[in-house]
Amino acid sequence: METELSRQLGIEHAIFGFTPFPAVAAAITRAGGFGVLGAVRYTAPDDLKRDLDWMQDHTDGRPYGLDVVMPAKKVEGVTEADIEAMIPEGHRRFVTDTLAKHGVPELAEGEASGWRITGWMEQVARSQLDVAFDYPVGLLANALGPPPADVVARAHDQGILVAALAGSAKHARRHAEAGIDVVVAQGYEAGGHTGEIASMVLTPEVVDAVAPLPVLAAGGIGSGEQIAAGLALGAQGVWLGSLWLTTTEASLGSRTLTAKLLAAGSGDTVRSRALTGKPARQLRTEWTDAWDDPAGPGTLPMPLQGLLVAEAVSRIQRHEVGPLLGTPVGQIVGRMNSERSVREVFDDLTRGFEQAVHRINRIAGRNGS
Repeated sequence: METELSRQLGIEHAIFGFTPFPAVAAAITRAGGFGVLGAVRYTAPDDLKRDLDWMQDHTDGRPYGLDVVMPAKKVEGVTEADIEAMIPEGHRRFVTDTLAKHGVPELAEGEASGWRITGWMEQVARSQLDVAFDYPVGLLANALGPPPADVVARAHDQGILVAALAGSAKHARRHAEAGIDVVVAQGYEAGGHTGEIASMVLTPEVVDAVAPLPVLAAGGIGSGEQIAAGLALGAQGVWLGSLWLTTTEASLGSRTLTAKLLAAGSGDTVRSRALTGKPARQLRTEWTDAWDDPAGPGTLPMPLQGLLVAEAVSRIQRHEVGPLLGTPVGQIVGRMNSERSVREVFDDLTRGFEQAVHRINRIAGRNGS
């Protein structure tokens, strides 16, 4: 499963695996793919340094990457406290009432909220990069389009490729103009923040829009046959995220959440603004239903919504409140019906890819060769 991009990065299979878990990222790299560690949850640089040290010790000298979240445009002089003060009191009451309705306990005294929107602020991302640039990172990806020009230049100076996610051909062209090396065409089916164009349509549009830049197909991909389809559409690899959530190396920290993922079908996700204020595909829960209910106050724009719900999400996760418990995940969740190791997932992907290629070869009269 080699392409020009995979050969450039020195990997066996053109499978790029995004994950917030170092053990999963390292296992993806060891299996012959390209593990990409999500950095958004590392608000303390020392924590990221610790996990990158661990990655160095567990990737056998093979390449891996880092995914950050930073806006291309900087907003000067705005602090988290300034943003928090903009949250309406009515929205705070709605959160309190929703949690009370489901009997969600408070966090223990002194226990800090785990997930905070601070990981989306530029100064935090820059502190992450100050750490990451001391490591042999092969690819820097940004989930909010191209990072600032000085970050792109700094990465290029160190021989690091820069990737950015795009949900439309228009966005992809802007990425190319900003000096991005790889465009991730993320379709509507994907977990997390997505646009409104499905992968089958989006991938070839982006390939044509940014040629000859390499494109990775993302969204709704969880089998070798789908990987073959992505490459047939012109992509030079695939970007997989949701598929790793139910691997044995993942650290969701909740058996309840794992069970929900394993039981979910492809129709059990929803694009909702409930988590961050921007449309993000996630498990449909009574929490997302409450925020999407026209009778409610509606969600706030990013980053206000993320700050508003941060403690609530931590309480729901900490106490494993099943009806409210969810996570960003794509429609491919319908195929995630057993816990397997990353290696087992890779074996299944490569086997399915080979079968798909042989099937197309037979159709083309090449006798499966």
